[in-house]
Amino acid sequence: MATWAQLGLQDASSPLMEELVYFHDYTLIILTLIIILVFYGLLSLLSSSFTNRFFLEGQELETIWTIVPALILIFIAFPSLQLLYLMDEVNNPFLTIKAIGHQWYWSYEYTDYHEIEFDSYMVPTSDLEIGQPRLLEVDNRLVLPFQNPIRILVSSADVLHSWAVPSLGVKMDAVPGRLNQTSFLINRTGLFYGQCSEICGANHSFMPIVIESVPFENFENWITQNIEE
Repeated sequence: MATWAQLGLQDASSPLMEELVYFHDYTLIILTLIIILVFYGLLSLLSSSFTNRFFLEGQELETIWTIVPALILIFIAFPSLQLLYLMDEVNNPFLTIKAIGHQWYWSYEYTDYHEIEFDSYMVPTSDLEIGQPRLLEVDNRLVLPFQNPIRILVSSADVLHSWAVPSLGVKMDAVPGRLNQTSFLINRTGLFYGQCSEICGANHSFMPIVIESVPFENFENWITQNIEE
């Protein structure tokens, strides 16, 4: 979960988010070097009145500053394309969850267990317990096992929504009449918070997402209890 005055990305809790963080840092290094070089050139022009005659017209120089930016873009494009394909890949999911956006709450269906489905509403501020974050806690959390590939099918019952959990590197639009899918693997236990990331009406800010990642044995017990109920 993001903290007060946090400038960086949230701690990665999935292999996909780890790759996104690495790509962000890699690209930021390249941009920093470019900015330093450009500002150095600008300061040199402002502080010096000398003119290099080879800079006024030089085929070799023009060739270099045409090829170098193209090479930089290639070095950025290949990792970016690799990540895009990696994000679209769904490999033998252990569990499939269907998330449906409503105005203004989420409903979940464990499609592998026909008897388990529930709605997830935000807990009002007046009902919060000590330690629960305001505007982020829900009455029914999405319980998932960690270290297992999970597939999420996302749709909407009314308007456009977006199911997003930043620490897992997951963001998928919920479109009425359309079923989108994405996948992730949680690599540790804990609570992971997200929110609807598509403006969907007056209460857009009040439909959070909470994933509770638990060991597989605890997940089995939770499934058994909900089926019995």
